[in-house]
Amino acid sequence: MNLTATLLIQSVVFLGFVWFCAKFIWPPLLSAMRERQAAIASGLAAADEADKRLAQAKSGAEAELARAKEEAAVIIEQARQRASQMVETAKNDARDEGERLKEAARSEIQQEMNRAREALRGQVANLAVRGAEKVLGETVDAGKHAQILNRLAAEL
Repeated sequence: MNLTATLLIQSVVFLGFVWFCAKFIWPPLLSAMRERQAAIASGLAAADEADKRLAQAKSGAEAELARAKEEAAVIIEQARQRASQMVETAKNDARDEGERLKEAARSEIQQEMNRAREALRGQVANLAVRGAEKVLGETVDAGKHAQILNRLAAEL
């Protein structure tokens, strides 16, 4: 065999090999690469979508947290105002009760003073009658002199 025939046979075999590879090996390789490319692209798209959802969830959570903090601040302020109002109400009630007790005590003291005055007037009237009996030397009729004793008690 000469060199030309060898080169020709090798060229035919090489072309057969290229045809065989193009027909049977290359299409599965291309489809596998395309599938892998599609899988990677869908994975990247899913990762991007997940990042977007994560960012939305974070912003939603931050907004919800801010809203909850505002609500908590409002509730705390309302509780403080209610507590202050309750303290003021309790102070006013205690002040009113103290005034009522003072007034009741004053009234009771006044009544006791009036009773004591009346008792003293009666005793003074009796002492005056006894003193008059002693001075006059005779018994003074209490029924007869009731008007005099009442006037004397009123003057005292």
